Amino acid sequence: MTTKKARYGHKELERDFGPLTFADLLVSHRQGEEYSQVEMAGILGISRQNLCDYEKGRKIPSPRKAAEMAEVLGFGISTFVQVALQDQLRRDGVDLVVDVNKPSKKKRA
Repeated sequence: MTTKKARYGHKELERDFGPLTFADLLVSHRQGEEYSQVEMAGILGISRQNLCDYEKGRKIPSPRKAAEMAEVLGFGISTFVQVALQDQLRRDGVDLVVDVNKPSKKKRA
């Protein structure tokens, strides 16, 4: 018997569970690492109240702040920035989809 390895990434998660939010990213990471909000806030260098606001979706970080958080937590910045930007568009009622790509290493002429 052979089995195929299922690919279950960002797109598949959104298809099955709805849009990924920045709040989802932070909560799932914090809970997966078994950090309290106080511990996670300390790691990120923010207050517990700010972390709570991000986790509840009351605040959405700027792209720069999302990138900083990703780096501190050991993630690539593109997903964190993309999800934060998508949350901002969704909040503002703008029906667009964000696709973030790393810049080419080639120098422009």
